[in-house]
Amino acid sequence: MPSPISVQGRFVMPLRRDMALAVAVAAVSAGLALLAEVEEGAHRPDAVGWVLLAAIWAALAWRRPAPMAAFAAVIALQLPYHALQNVHHAPVPATVVAVYSLAFAGPRLRTALVVGGLLAALTGVLTTVDMSRAMDILRISGWIIAVALFGEAARVHRNYLSAIVERAERAERTREETAARRVVEERLRIARDLHDLLAHSITLIGVQTSVAAHLLVSDPDRLDRKAVAEALDGIAGTCRHARAELRTTLQVLRRGDGGQDATGPLPGLAGLEGLAEAAQSAGARVRLEVAAEPEVPQAVGAAAYRIVQQSLTNAVQHAGPGVRVLVEVRYDEDAEALSVSVTDEGPAGRGREPLPAAGPRREGYGIAGMRERARSVGGLLTAGHRPCAAGFAVAAVLPCAREPDA
Repeated sequence: MPSPISVQGRFVMPLRRDMALAVAVAAVSAGLALLAEVEEGAHRPDAVGWVLLAAIWAALAWRRPAPMAAFAAVIALQLPYHALQNVHHAPVPATVVAVYSLAFAGPRLRTALVVGGLLAALTGVLTTVDMSRAMDILRISGWIIAVALFGEAARVHRNYLSAIVERAERAERTREETAARRVVEERLRIARDLHDLLAHSITLIGVQTSVAAHLLVSDPDRLDRKAVAEALDGIAGTCRHARAELRTTLQVLRRGDGGQDATGPLPGLAGLEGLAEAAQSAGARVRLEVAAEPEVPQAVGAAAYRIVQQSLTNAVQHAGPGVRVLVEVRYDEDAEALSVSVTDEGPAGRGREPLPAAGPRREGYGIAGMRERARSVGGLLTAGHRPCAAGFAVAAVLPCAREPDA
């Protein structure tokens, strides 16, 4: 079992493939040492030569976890090997593998400095020993540079493939995160729609039922049958409207994609009159003033519709059936935004006096939902008691992205 080597404080073990490559290089080097032509003045490796060759082969086992250390070991062990005049061709395969591994590991600057230093050292040694070996210098320098360039090309190709794989994985993660975020956003939208729909409908039905019950028990001898019928018809109409909207919302849950074909057209400014009529059927006195462009972005129109719906629901629920409500929807051309304002005068009979501080209207899910709807289209919403008069006020500014003229 080979011993581990420490690289920057980490102990790493050679891979089996690197060990197998070291064995293959050893076989080729041994064949060269035994069969290659012996240069003039050299000899077959003796015992010391074989030990040095074995050490060179063993160093290649760490060419991947520690390429610089393996390269340095190969070069350092060759110095005494060549100095002892052993067959000079035998270490060549190990040198090729060491240079390639160093270039493949990178970085490029280190490879250039190390290979350049090696070539300079070889040139100095050969010219010092024998000036006639200029051709050997060129030959050795040529294959060292070629091997280094091949390793650098392989490193660039590897990094290119890694970048492609990383981009593909990142794109896949982004698609999954986007799909998950859309699912969460769709669930929140459905939850807000259900809250607005049920709160609005149940509140109106409760008020209309109270009106009908009051008419039935207040003066049975002079029963106003027409008023009772109107209250009951209002309840029936509210139920039909709520059932239609609930069916549309549940279709999204059944399909699971939230597609436009499943939900149909979103509610918009055209539905504000129906909201006013539904609130009036519950006894509220609603004045609706819409001075906006007929075509606003669909998401902005839907947000304005839901804000008005929830504001009317809160007004009827907290101020009672006789509340006066002013709904204003205007388009601001300078700001390119839709302005929505819903103001009620508080419980009927209180007049224009402000509410006492002891009974503030608690901000629940309805107001929080209106704020979220305004933020969903990049707008802002404020809600609170009127400072100088009784009642509650909701104001929203919803930016409208206009299409450029053709």
